[in-house]
Amino acid sequence: MVKPLVLLTHPSGRLQSYFGDQALAKLRLLAQVRLNPSDHDWDTPELVLAAQGCEVLIAYRQTALDAAFFAAVPNLLAVVRCAVDIRTIDLAAASAQGVLVTRASPGFAASVAEWVLGVMIDLSRHITAAALGYRTAPAVQPRMGRQLKGARLGVIGYGEIGRQLCHLAQAFGMQVCVNDPYVRPADSTIEPLGLPDLLQQSDYVVCLAPATPETENLINAQALALMKPEAYFINAARGQLVDEDALLQALNRGQLAGVGLDVGRAADQMPSPALAQHPLVIATPHVGGLTPEAIAHQALETVVQTAAILRGELPAGAVNPGQASRLLARCAAPMRASNGPDSTRSAA
Repeated sequence: MVKPLVLLTHPSGRLQSYFGDQALAKLRLLAQVRLNPSDHDWDTPELVLAAQGCEVLIAYRQTALDAAFFAAVPNLLAVVRCAVDIRTIDLAAASAQGVLVTRASPGFAASVAEWVLGVMIDLSRHITAAALGYRTAPAVQPRMGRQLKGARLGVIGYGEIGRQLCHLAQAFGMQVCVNDPYVRPADSTIEPLGLPDLLQQSDYVVCLAPATPETENLINAQALALMKPEAYFINAARGQLVDEDALLQALNRGQLAGVGLDVGRAADQMPSPALAQHPLVIATPHVGGLTPEAIAHQALETVVQTAAILRGELPAGAVNPGQASRLLARCAAPMRASNGPDSTRSAA
């Protein structure tokens, strides 16, 4: 029996870090796997050519799939996003063509929460600045730091990452407040606040809200003006939540003590160079969730989803199950739900 064909769009240089050998080996037990041999994200014509004859496409987190793509791949049953964020997929076009779209559940909450805590310590104790100083000079002038214990952490967005971060911060003896219009903390030691109050009262403000039209430029000049001049701002969510020009101006005016960024509006969700190169900024290239455990969670989940689709089942993580007419048409038996991994979504 000929195995079905599955396309994996990860650029060759990202396959190991963002999918891994274990998931690839399991995928090859299910299907013939067509890989992206290039080191760049395919454009639409390249994707259309590569996807011919494929029943499932497993999409790298940056792969963009537009209406022209979905109209040109008549055999495609499903797009399985190896990430939570599906904003680069034209969901309406996929649904119009009867293509199922799925997403992975968040497995990166612990990794991102740990990254945030690490950056908070780095900013407070000037660790990166001191290390760079020692690499260029024989002596470095000591600088007074700040401890986390007793400081106030304000978290914008109380999803899975936010909950884990609050727990870690409390273990360090921090006071914690959160702002989330949809969730109220069950923990009575975590104070819910409106956004203006959180910004005014917090020593560390961490942005973990989802990227939606409502949260576009949530952190703008007005919001930054509410923060203490000795406070730190950290963004580990999405670059779209921050007005980067306003943030750069706030830094230049001395409105903030420092900033930590793992995301931004540059390509591939990277921090923008103008901010990343600022002396008061610690920027990393979108690595908050880049740990073997986090990557394995999502890559292996996409394999489980693909297996369900090839069996004619709706996997956990299906985004538009009611529009999956191609998969319905291919199934002799009525479609049934798969008992796959938990599809709980994170606010981040």
